[in-house]
Amino acid sequence: MLSFSWAEVGTASMVLFAVIDIIGSIPIIIDLKKKTGKISPVKTTLVATSIMLAFLIVGEQILGVIGVDVRSFAVAGSFILFFMALEMVLGVSFFKEEEHQHKTASIVPLAFPVIAGAGSMTSIISLRAEFAMINIAVAIIINMAFVHVVLILTKKLEKLLGEGGIAVLRKVFGIILLAIAVKLFSSNAKLLFA
Repeated sequence: MLSFSWAEVGTASMVLFAVIDIIGSIPIIIDLKKKTGKISPVKTTLVATSIMLAFLIVGEQILGVIGVDVRSFAVAGSFILFFMALEMVLGVSFFKEEEHQHKTASIVPLAFPVIAGAGSMTSIISLRAEFAMINIAVAIIINMAFVHVVLILTKKLEKLLGEGGIAVLRKVFGIILLAIAVKLFSSNAKLLFA
């Protein structure tokens, strides 16, 4: 399944952009920079990209070992995306935040799990149920390039958007993610129970 499609790349990019939510993570990045003194944009981007591409390639095999098919994972993933979207839209917290490990802040928690976290992994496997692997890989690379730019320009973006701007973007992408979660559930659940 190697058919390249810009439409699939665009959709997969939007899904990953909403899930990664690097704009909404600007406050976390700023906080980490204050606490640790420095965040390496190159190291963070490379680690997050490697994790996501590795999961794209072997994630399905890992699921096969534990006896779960992609459609089942996509339905389960739709629930995770649904609750992540609710967090973004309603400003509530469903997921427990783990304490930051400051010495390796560029890798933990920034590359994993803030950027390449459970939501990203779930999305990648869920997208595999509908899109060609090459299109998802291109979408990951596009998103990681954007993440890299944001990491470099964090302070400028914070000043430019302001707290209100970041909050509005978070809510807009939360609504998009909510719609994607509903579509992912409906398209996979009917095939799962057919």
